[in-house]
Amino acid sequence: MNAQTRPETTTPEAPGLDPPARLREIPYNYTSFSDREIVIRLLGDEGWRLLDELRSERRTGRSARMLYEVLGDVWVVHRNPYLEQDLLDNPRRRGQLIAALEHRLADIERRRDRTDEARDARVARLLAVTRVAVAEFSRSFESAEALRRRAKRLLRRHTHADNVCFDPYARVSHATDATDWRVEIPFVVLAPDAEDEIPGLVRACV
Repeated sequence: MNAQTRPETTTPEAPGLDPPARLREIPYNYTSFSDREIVIRLLGDEGWRLLDELRSERRTGRSARMLYEVLGDVWVVHRNPYLEQDLLDNPRRRGQLIAALEHRLADIERRRDRTDEARDARVARLLAVTRVAVAEFSRSFESAEALRRRAKRLLRRHTHADNVCFDPYARVSHATDATDWRVEIPFVVLAPDAEDEIPGLVRACV
């Protein structure tokens, strides 16, 4: 994480024409999701509308890059159970990541141009929805740990403990498909030993 954004390849500009739009600006996005789809998943429709409006009148681009880095860090953890598990196992590293995200947002705040009231209002609102997303991201680790503890307690009543799998390999291997989309990654993978374990496991999941 926190690597430099990959360079974009664009076609040469023709005289009198606007420069071509950059198709990918969120770093660490090695999936088939577009920037628009990622922003909507993380910030909602309002977040995408605000971001799209602001980038159409981009000035220096530095604040935009920092915002995309924040979204990239959050997105790559959401999409990679190995990174998620590493952060679950290392609270200190997790705290450092959250602090880095908040530092970038604070830097964007300091760079706001308050002379343009209409534009500044959009920037302020975009920062607000991004801060909410970062706060939810931070809380998601504690929520995941609590839900795992509850799930283990309920599911182990019906099957052996080793059959309740939260490890990254099991989760990635059982994503909704084998492409880089992996639209949904399972929370837990169950591998019961016998057919008569299944009704209890289904009730526990419900």
